[in-house]
Amino acid sequence: MPREFEKKYEASPRELAAIRERFGSFTEIAMETAYFDTPEGALRKRHWMLRLRLENGKAVCTLKTPLPDGSRQEWEVENPSLDAAVLELCKLGGPRELLSLTGLQKVCAARFTRLASLLELPQCTVELALDQGVFLGGGREQPFSELEVELKQGSEEAAAAFAAELAREYGLREEPKSKVQRALALAGL
Repeated sequence: MPREFEKKYEASPRELAAIRERFGSFTEIAMETAYFDTPEGALRKRHWMLRLRLENGKAVCTLKTPLPDGSRQEWEVENPSLDAAVLELCKLGGPRELLSLTGLQKVCAARFTRLASLLELPQCTVELALDQGVFLGGGREQPFSELEVELKQGSEEAAAAFAAELAREYGLREEPKSKVQRALALAGL
């Protein structure tokens, strides 16, 4: 079962620029994300997240579900069709209950640019992501900028220590809410 481990921090565009300068080469990815749920909020009630994201034009569908320790399981497939992607996500081990949910519809969104760099640290490999864009929901937009440190392999403790050191050094504030939580709040859900 795939498990996601990441740390997220609110960061000003100025702080992100300083971090970008320090770490050098980044890959730029244009992200357009739509988050889905049923009219009754079946996914929100389960604390699941289903999104279809264009990453530089490539369609990637992701399902995340919570684990008891506060982390999340994550499944991902390349597929521009939400219905086909849901079937593939379940074949990969996602909850089969997802197949019985009907009326999936877009409830909110995010549009942003990600600058990403894979960093080989002594005890782990992390993706350092610098995100700037807007949340879309309820007919409104809300700007955001943040830094994410996502563990790709190795020690969670080492990844958390690296993220904490960056936060201390640049005065970043931990962001406890996910992108979907903030977009849903903007949509009034």
